[in-house]
Amino acid sequence: MSRKYFGTDGIRGHVGQFPITPDFMLKLGWAAGMAFRKKGSCKILIGKDTRISGYMFESALEAGLSAAGADVMLLGPMPTPAIAYLTRTFHADAGIVISASHNPHYDNGIKFFSGQGTKLPDDIEAMIEELLDQPMTVVDSADLGKVSRINDAAGRYIEFCKSSVPAGTDFAGLKLVIDCAHGAAYKVAPSVFRELGAQVTTLSAQPNGLNINDDCGSTHLGALQAAVLNQQADLGIAFDGDADRVLMVDRHGQIVDGDDLLFLIARDLHLRGKLHGGVVGTLMSNLGLELAFKDLGIPFVRAKVGDRYVMSELLARDWQLGGESSGHIVCCHFTTTGDAIIAALQVLMALKRSGVSLDEALQGRSKCPQVLINVRFKGDVDPVAHPSVVQACEEVTAKMAGRGRVLLRKSGTEPLVRVMVEGDDAALVQRYAEDLSKVVIAVCG
Repeated sequence: MSRKYFGTDGIRGHVGQFPITPDFMLKLGWAAGMAFRKKGSCKILIGKDTRISGYMFESALEAGLSAAGADVMLLGPMPTPAIAYLTRTFHADAGIVISASHNPHYDNGIKFFSGQGTKLPDDIEAMIEELLDQPMTVVDSADLGKVSRINDAAGRYIEFCKSSVPAGTDFAGLKLVIDCAHGAAYKVAPSVFRELGAQVTTLSAQPNGLNINDDCGSTHLGALQAAVLNQQADLGIAFDGDADRVLMVDRHGQIVDGDDLLFLIARDLHLRGKLHGGVVGTLMSNLGLELAFKDLGIPFVRAKVGDRYVMSELLARDWQLGGESSGHIVCCHFTTTGDAIIAALQVLMALKRSGVSLDEALQGRSKCPQVLINVRFKGDVDPVAHPSVVQACEEVTAKMAGRGRVLLRKSGTEPLVRVMVEGDDAALVQRYAEDLSKVVIAVCG
């Protein structure tokens, strides 16, 4: 489907620049309300992260939805996966997330969940896009939507997260440092782990609307690494701004990425005979992960980058577990979307069952050297398809002679080309990635 407004993960951009403007959000709320009201009455949840523009866009969406006759339930700042869960449990027609995930405060965006807590089907997105290009109308006054607030949303989600581990689970004696990225998990994440008995030190849990993801969270792990070492903690957990990504730091300050976390969860399920099917990764998943699963006899397939594609592949194969190296991990046996807190709990349970530390659990697991360089571009140019870029990729692939791979792709959330090179020689991988980046930069002007 060719989309005019929707990207791979909703609608996202710079605040104040179309379409991330109040007037567009008003129209988007109306269009979404009209699309879901075709079934009759309509109830839609709205949640957000902690960036300052969330207030503005929440009000605009609320007005548009009401104008279309949709009832609105406000959640306030909540993790993206919490909104998916609450959309299901309140039997709402849809959930709306106001967030730009791991981006800085000056970006924002909109994501939708269906009534089943999954990404919207293409036909619903198409209907919303079609309505966005039509004149906005207002239902009769007697049919306007009403607005209410769910005051116990955080408590409901905390209990849901805790239910993903066996009853009676006690993490007493486990010393954690949790970096909340000044984002949506700043209240609920520390509560989940403390209520399960862990000793928790919290970082970046004082959002002011401007500091979300600012040198903290899963995209900036330096502060977490230092705190784990200073506190002599067992491990550190880092969330992104909307808490659908998680990375970890072991007791020695070493970063543990999404591939590692996915491996630990999958191996634990496999050894207990509870891994239903195989595991879905992405084109960016390290070759070492694929080889590790092969050694365990676990089927592994790659989807396109993006959690919606991971989820689509899981549903098509009736499998339960998938994820990305960035830390999006989907545990379908518990929930319907990537959930950072639930994924972190599954890792902690795997460690608890095995009786080893995070670093010990990963001993012997090797990774192929992988270099990822982001190149910013402007306009409608597609650097990835440019003949000189294509030729350069073919030349590097030929030089690696089957001992590595090249992947160039445009980000679905930012104006970036991601240049990834992977192989068995770290020095060559670095050089090839830098060479390809220079070619992309030249094309981008």
